[in-house]
Amino acid sequence: MAGRRVDFTRALAVSIALMLPSIVDAAGQFHGPHLVAKFAADPPRGAVDLCVRYQWACSPKWGAGPLPPDILKLAKQINNDINRRVRQIEDQRQYGRKEYWSLPTKRGGDCEDFALLKKAALMQRGISPENLLIATVLDHRRNNHAVLVLRTTAGDYVLDNVTNRILLWSKTRYSFLKMQDPNAPHKWHALLAGGVFN
Repeated sequence: MAGRRVDFTRALAVSIALMLPSIVDAAGQFHGPHLVAKFAADPPRGAVDLCVRYQWACSPKWGAGPLPPDILKLAKQINNDINRRVRQIEDQRQYGRKEYWSLPTKRGGDCEDFALLKKAALMQRGISPENLLIATVLDHRRNNHAVLVLRTTAGDYVLDNVTNRILLWSKTRYSFLKMQDPNAPHKWHALLAGGVFN
């Protein structure tokens, strides 16, 4: 009986050791510089018709070549400018519904509207759409939030309407839920990384 228990314990330990890398990866505990898609997902509720209304927001890569060396400086300028100019207003107040992804109006916009405007501004400066991905997250209070992810060779940086700092995704302490597919931005992927997934 003791021999069986030892064999079972060894088998269990080997099984756990073999499964551990995939469990750790699925939980997102060890952060790489880039967000990794876990599986295909539906678009966020407010973004269902986004690609119809703003085709540029879902356009595929342009083959624009490498990012400019001063990309983080440019991104910081655009992030700061839009955060300063655009007033925060919730969709419910502006459109009478909980979620509606749109460019900001004269009244302002909410988080996803800021992200869309930043994406448009960076695309106008020649940055290819596969490097500019809208992501949904849970913020520090576990509220739904949207940000723009700038994908560089050094990592995925976050442009956020609540801060002028541009941080690597893993430094934001956000829980990353979904993000546009860089190869087909009309599609979305689940991320399940950072924050509560650690």
